[in-house]
Amino acid sequence: MRILITLSAVFLIAQFGFAQVVTTAPIDSLGTVIVSEEEQSFLQKRIDLAEEEAKEAERLEKEADDAQKEADKAEDKADKARKRAEKKADKLKDIKEDIADQKKDIRKAEDKIKEMSKDMAEDKMKGKLSPNDIEKINGKIEKEQSKILKHKSKLRKLESKI
Repeated sequence: MRILITLSAVFLIAQFGFAQVVTTAPIDSLGTVIVSEEEQSFLQKRIDLAEEEAKEAERLEKEADDAQKEADKAEDKADKARKRAEKKADKLKDIKEDIADQKKDIRKAEDKIKEMSKDMAEDKMKGKLSPNDIEKINGKIEKEQSKILKHKSKLRKLESKI
């Protein structure tokens, strides 16, 4: 589209040049303008100069478009890198939160085991526990110990991701 506008501007300029020459030039019997060789070479030089200027303008415009495209590509690349960095930071934050949660769960389970062991020891001394009660409490303690092992395994996996 820009090329058409540029070329039409060149031809308009060239026509104005002809119009000035036509008014002073003699006309033959067929209605064509009789132009001397000097005037023809002068007009041809003006046309050639206008065409060269149009080509130069087109080339400069293309260079500007190419530079703009390169700038847009660089900006897109920077945006993608920034988004990747943000995503990585968010993942790291989530992993750290999960690690803290696993450590908290381990502490809770250990505290629960200590509490159950302490209560069982006190009740044994007082003679309140039957052998069935002791087995049930030991089963609960073993269950908590297996939870601790599971949480420690998850914790190791999470720590390896950091």
